[in-house]
Amino acid sequence: MTAHRRTRLLLAGAVLLLLAFALGALWGGRRGDSHPAPSASTEAAPAPTAAAAAAEVWTCSMHPQVRQPKPGKCPICAMDLIPASGGDGPADGDPSVARLSAVARALAGVEVVPAERRPVAVTVRLVGKVRYDETRLATITARVPGRVDRLYADVTGTPIQAGEHLAELYSPELIAAQEELLQALRTASSPDMAAAPSLADAVRATLEASREKLRLWGLTSEQIDGIERHGRPLEHLTLNAPLSGVVIDKAVVEGAYVETGTRLYTIADLSRLWVVMDAYESDLGFLRYGQEVVFSAEAWPGHVFRGRIAFISPTLDAATRTVPVRVNVENPDGRLKPEMFVRAAVHASLDAAGEVARPDLAGKWLCSM
Repeated sequence: MTAHRRTRLLLAGAVLLLLAFALGALWGGRRGDSHPAPSASTEAAPAPTAAAAAAEVWTCSMHPQVRQPKPGKCPICAMDLIPASGGDGPADGDPSVARLSAVARALAGVEVVPAERRPVAVTVRLVGKVRYDETRLATITARVPGRVDRLYADVTGTPIQAGEHLAELYSPELIAAQEELLQALRTASSPDMAAAPSLADAVRATLEASREKLRLWGLTSEQIDGIERHGRPLEHLTLNAPLSGVVIDKAVVEGAYVETGTRLYTIADLSRLWVVMDAYESDLGFLRYGQEVVFSAEAWPGHVFRGRIAFISPTLDAATRTVPVRVNVENPDGRLKPEMFVRAAVHASLDAAGEVARPDLAGKWLCSM
């Protein structure tokens, strides 16, 4: 063996010795860590408590009957599960009764109040249109045939006060009737009537019949008194407005000939109107006479109008399956106009029997008009 070969063997032996020493040190350190020596300062580990055991159960705040051993999603509503406390879960194993802790109630938004009887409030939404009040419409017609010589209200929309002149009508038949009145008046005032009482009674009856005929043809008592006082007939019959309102229709022009019954004007009093709405069958149980109705119109945004239900139709529209409901509305400032669309709401309160409760109308009587 040469000197070079001996050197190589010595180096290899030294490397092996070093590796063996390193491995021994590493193995000894691991054994010491896995079995530490007991120390006087080391305390015993606490035993698992009931709260820790309960925290291992996860439940749903909306479905407390769900009990899972780990976090996740509720299999019913897919909400995140929360740790269950001791007060959550079915009561005494009864799945129909749920018991929630304060935390679970707060998360679920559950509020508990004592049970008590209260009226049930229901709001019924309706739509409709403004209409003329049919009890405040007047049609002026010709009661005798003749010719229209003058129109005082010659434009549709003219405001009219009760008693104001509308038109003047010339009628030969009317003049003849006035002559009959004057003739009967002269005969009744003749001195010869005192000698014939039976004839005088007949003349007085004829005089009264002539007056009544003129009244039926549209002459007022003042006009008849004027004819008798002046002793001559009126050439024209003046037609006066029977009520205050607005001319909503003018059907004739000056110079036109008319017959008995020909329509000349239509006048409407707009100080009170109707609002006619359509109610569905399912809403009829919440509507009663005298209920207050609040509504708004497109022309007056933000302004609230009020009225009361005055009529509920006894029939139903087969095409729309709705029932007309009429509301009387005062319109002193003229804001509402016929044919306007409105949106209304009726706030009904139901009692224990399911009937509409109106304490303010108890013991009172209502007029349907």
